[in-house]
Amino acid sequence: MKHLLRSLCALGAMLAATTGAPAADTAPERFEISAANLLVVLRESPGANKQDEALAPFGKIKAKLSDGREIEFEASWFQYLGDMHLRLVFDGERRVQSASPEDLEKLRLSPEQALSRAVDNLRRRYGRPVAEPWSGGLMQVHGNSPDLDSSYFLDRDFWQDQLRTSPAGIIAAVPDRGGLVFAKADDTAAVATLRFSAAALFASSDRTRISSGLYLFKDGRWSVFQSPQAVAD
Repeated sequence: MKHLLRSLCALGAMLAATTGAPAADTAPERFEISAANLLVVLRESPGANKQDEALAPFGKIKAKLSDGREIEFEASWFQYLGDMHLRLVFDGERRVQSASPEDLEKLRLSPEQALSRAVDNLRRRYGRPVAEPWSGGLMQVHGNSPDLDSSYFLDRDFWQDQLRTSPAGIIAAVPDRGGLVFAKADDTAAVATLRFSAAALFASSDRTRISSGLYLFKDGRWSVFQSPQAVAD
């Protein structure tokens, strides 16, 4: 947990979680606070290795502002699986803004309901996920916004469709915001390629990396297939 707090403090005031807008762009942006404008993004939780998909709230989050002041705030962020956490956000023209617990209360949505709505909105606004051949027997998943490709990891209907041609299960990696790749669980060569490729992509990423683990989708749920890398003290 101390690694996670250290990372969060370095991120600044994260009530606004950018999706690729230039750092120098500080013009104010208004966000529509509505269920129809909810999205969800995945982010790294360094040092974590959560074993189930139940949404565990962060609680109060510490952050350091650009002027050096430290603040505490609550956002609709949840520890999710492995070394990943998810953030419920409102979409904007250049960036997204984290939803607060009070926002969900006003919208009369539980975190699980909000997540389901966010995935529906993702498909409606940025397209249904498409799986295309990548390399070494792997498939790459994408929509119409590269910064949100990793969010399709949360599209359970899509993964249920993949099981029709891979009843043994799907093994996926989410090394980067724009990188979501998978292999059939019974394709030994492809899984070996996935291990190598995911590790290389994660290592080559910096501010946009998400997870160093591998995940198995089977029987309608995700589980940790290969534990994330440990974080050194």
